[in-house]
Amino acid sequence: MATAVQKITLSSSRDIPFNKLVLSQSNVRKIKAGISVEELAEDIARRGLLQSLNVRPVVGDDGLETGMFEIPAGGRRYQALALLVKQKRLAKTAPVPCVVREAGTDILAEDDSLAENVQRVALHPLDQFRAFLDMRTKGMTEEAIAAAFFTTAQMVKQRLRLASVSPVLLDIYAQDGMTLEMLMAFTVNPDHARQEQVWQAIKDAWSKEPYQIRRMLTETSVRASDKRARFVGVEAYEAAGGYVLRDLFQSDDGGWLQDPVLLDRLAGEKLKTAADEIATEGWKWIEVAVSFPYGHDHGLRELVGSTVDLTGEERAAREALRNEFDRIEAEYCEAAELPDEVDQLLGEIEQALEAFEQRPTVYDPADVPRAGVFICIASDGTLLVDRGYVRPEDEAQAEGEDINPDTGDQPEGSAPQGTGQRATITVGGQPTEPEDGDSDTIKPLPERLIIELTAHRTLALRDAVAGNPHVAMTALLHRLVLDCFGAHISGAALEARVREVYLSVQSSGLADSSSAKSIDQRHAAWKEDLPAFDDDDRLWNWLDTLDQASRHALLAHCVSFGITALYERPNPYSGTGVSQSGLDRRLAEADRLARATGLDMVEAGWKPTVDNYFGRVTKARILEAVREGLGEQSVELIEDKTKVEMAKEAERLMADSGWLPEPLRMAVDGSDDLPVEGEAAALPEFLAGDLDEDGAGEAEQMVAAE
Repeated sequence: MATAVQKITLSSSRDIPFNKLVLSQSNVRKIKAGISVEELAEDIARRGLLQSLNVRPVVGDDGLETGMFEIPAGGRRYQALALLVKQKRLAKTAPVPCVVREAGTDILAEDDSLAENVQRVALHPLDQFRAFLDMRTKGMTEEAIAAAFFTTAQMVKQRLRLASVSPVLLDIYAQDGMTLEMLMAFTVNPDHARQEQVWQAIKDAWSKEPYQIRRMLTETSVRASDKRARFVGVEAYEAAGGYVLRDLFQSDDGGWLQDPVLLDRLAGEKLKTAADEIATEGWKWIEVAVSFPYGHDHGLRELVGSTVDLTGEERAAREALRNEFDRIEAEYCEAAELPDEVDQLLGEIEQALEAFEQRPTVYDPADVPRAGVFICIASDGTLLVDRGYVRPEDEAQAEGEDINPDTGDQPEGSAPQGTGQRATITVGGQPTEPEDGDSDTIKPLPERLIIELTAHRTLALRDAVAGNPHVAMTALLHRLVLDCFGAHISGAALEARVREVYLSVQSSGLADSSSAKSIDQRHAAWKEDLPAFDDDDRLWNWLDTLDQASRHALLAHCVSFGITALYERPNPYSGTGVSQSGLDRRLAEADRLARATGLDMVEAGWKPTVDNYFGRVTKARILEAVREGLGEQSVELIEDKTKVEMAKEAERLMADSGWLPEPLRMAVDGSDDLPVEGEAAALPEFLAGDLDEDGAGEAEQMVAAE
């Protein structure tokens, strides 16, 4: 016979007038915690009493109920109701929902009080985040939510931001897979896909610090403290449609600018505006960049100018500011700390005094037409203008070169007498002159383009030499004989130490070229076979036991790293760089190596594109290339197009033409006569003429304007 299950009976619930309720001394909550009674009273006034009070009848000495009820569980709610009664916002006899225990129950009052406080489960933070989001979605403002829960609007914004993290990461957080601090870090970037990528990258790492998450989520952004952002201004960036990532949980130094391309464009436009204003001063050239590399002015002569003196009014104003500064310092000399307003005033006076010290410099009017200006952004985000630099090719004018008596022409590069000259401006190495200014004259190739093209040729030549041990051995022996028998020369296509020649200026696609990939694969294969370098004898023995073919292959690979066919500007005024004769020898030796290895840049994978050639030269150069590669009929198809359209169409037409620009072509036979030290050689056609006639800057920074 089955045993009957005893049914439980729940305590009755009924409304009891407030004036019939009293606090019980059995309530276990003795320490104040959580929101205040005042805030709880406001919440009850707004939404009513959400939870009934737990009460017991008060029994007199005679064992009979007195009609009063004590509250062992719900004392804070009672106190909040009492406050509302005191404020006359609640009637003394207002009915209060209560759960009534029987007077003779075996359950102690302290038991009920403790159970009510201990057995309830605190809300998971994620549930609160999502609840705030639901309320926001249903129309409540952030301020209204903050007022309803007696918190700040900033706190609500933080909770809403947490709820907006990727649902995948929120589920991980809900299962204790990450900490709240880590979840806060993910709020920096609203891109859910990127958030999940970062989590996949770090989830198995031993270190998952919040700062690391923030760094990975903002690595493609620009800090608001970056000099470009300070120069442009975050407000101007946002007005142009830019978005700023902000961290609501810690100081973010102004945030991160999400669109670097837009920022660079705005910075370039602002720099160009400043350059246009300075161009009216009559300089020959102006080079503009966000920043210039160290040594960008090497080989240039700096003009010596004179500082403009202060006027009488300016001297009086400066003296008055100094006196005011001294007076304030004397007044607060014994103060432990300056008041904020006084400290601010002293800072403003210091800035005003510093402005008096930054006096403009004037130059000899005869020097300005042959000199130039560098414009960039200082580290503090201000405009930095460095005037008065003369290039070596413009020095002839400084030596008093006269007007040609037969033609009446001015010396090349000088400004006509009595007329203003328009400075040639380059921004970030690119010319800023309008497309309509292109002429039919074939100008020299831009210097930076030559460097990038010869960088391509250098890698292809290294790959070719590494694959031809006989040529590598001959080149190495040639160099060693010259060194050992006293024929010391400067500049060569092979450094016999061997020291790898790094390509400081290169096009964006160089690393993906077939030559670069071939070199990297070969290098990785040899590196895997080589023994550890910490044991020199072991390395020697390994090399000594190599078969002859492997020795030749390894020798060729190592020798190839010292090869350079790179063009760089000769520097006659500094100990750094290469001399003109050294450059001539380097290029001639590179041509000889190319012929010896049978290097063909077309077979090496180089093709003319908008990025690596057509978009970098004049329309005349584009038409010349198409004419050489495809003939006059193809020229007629594109000659009426704009430069941008012409460059794109030329790339399409010339894709399989096998055409190469001059720096990449195989040198003609019979050009092995290498120049000796001190002997000048004729430059090839693509280098002939004045590379800087349109304002080219240092080889590693600027591109000649065409």
